[in-house]
Amino acid sequence: MPESFKPIAVRSPNENRPLFFLRCCVDLQLLTIFRFLKAQLRNCEGRLLDVGAGEGPWKDMLPPAVTYVGVDVAMAGDFGMTRQSGIIYYDGVKLPFADSSFEQVLCTEVLEHVSSPVSLLQDIHRVLAPGGLLILTVPWSARVHHLPHDYFRYTNFGLGTVLEEAGFSVQCMEERGNDVAVVANKMIVVVMRLLRPARPVRMLWAWPLGLGMVLVSGVFLIAAHITLFFKLGAKEDPLGYGVLAKKMLS
Repeated sequence: MPESFKPIAVRSPNENRPLFFLRCCVDLQLLTIFRFLKAQLRNCEGRLLDVGAGEGPWKDMLPPAVTYVGVDVAMAGDFGMTRQSGIIYYDGVKLPFADSSFEQVLCTEVLEHVSSPVSLLQDIHRVLAPGGLLILTVPWSARVHHLPHDYFRYTNFGLGTVLEEAGFSVQCMEERGNDVAVVANKMIVVVMRLLRPARPVRMLWAWPLGLGMVLVSGVFLIAAHITLFFKLGAKEDPLGYGVLAKKMLS
């Protein structure tokens, strides 16, 4: 199944702040991830491992004293990532670090792309120091992406189960976004697909329909930002989850 359009790699907010925040206005997944990580990363200290680092967009949000190490699979190009000189690439089987090497591990929008998630989480558990913290985000309402490497969507209950199986104690699990944000996000994706039809002949009906939906999706996008700001809307259908989990002491 061909991918109608591929996700755009996330870059550091400091690289082009106006462009990043403009993207956040439309990309509600990114907005809610950014807000969750901004609150968590400022409390980090010691060494932090970024698993599935991509292009290392969150490094600049860490306190200056934190030692950042980014790691990604050798096939990162399949996920639209360009190779970075500061990222370590590995085979995706066993993280190339000694036991108890890091005080924190960051894993952002990666777990859904791992065919054996418990194995990865157990390896993350291994490289964390006793009492170390895993900072994790996963999507819930998200289209299938980075084909064919998209395997799972996690409810809060399912996510808690796989974390506990891997030896973690969940300290905090919060919903990212709400049902209004989900509707807005879905409508924007539909508009983008209609305005970029796979075949030119489809423009005859796709463009008028897509242009007609622009106004409606804009209204829902504004409503989404309002409900996110005032913490309204239903949490049972979020965009995703943000999690803090500690390595349980043996």
